[in-house]
Amino acid sequence: MAITPDTKNWTWVLERPCADCGYDSGATAFDDVPRLVRENAAAWPPRLAEHDARDRPDDATWSPLEYGAHVRDLFRVFSTRLQLMLDDDAPTFPDWDQDATAVTDDYASQEPTVVADELLASAVRIADAFEAVRPEQLPRTGLRSDGSGFTVESLALYFVHDPIHHLHDVTATL
Repeated sequence: MAITPDTKNWTWVLERPCADCGYDSGATAFDDVPRLVRENAAAWPPRLAEHDARDRPDDATWSPLEYGAHVRDLFRVFSTRLQLMLDDDAPTFPDWDQDATAVTDDYASQEPTVVADELLASAVRIADAFEAVRPEQLPRTGLRSDGSGFTVESLALYFVHDPIHHLHDVTATL
């Protein structure tokens, strides 16, 4: 069963803390992002190994496996977006429909151990990429097709909320 797509514009996390997961971009430094990604990624394999990893808590919420596959793909998409910002002047990012990807790639049927391994590998790539950003590259810009503009720094602070929030989604009730 498909989940109702999330149509919220989550860029508000750059302006105020997230009441759900506690992430606060204002209290997070760009240099913290690689560590936060690595810590977050390390927490996923144990969660995906749990007996209920394929179980949706309700009809409107992804399972831990589906969230894990989404986080893996999030790491991949933002690696591409970061590279575009570093290579091109003010690129517009290709659209990514995360909900369509979940259906097309059948997140619910993927193997939890494979997703965990791929998530870890994707996390290393994005953490290493953010770690390699030089200070003079932080103000480079990029745009989503909806017009939301980011610098490399704000992209990192916006991006890291997503895996943190989703780990909270799958661990808050344990």
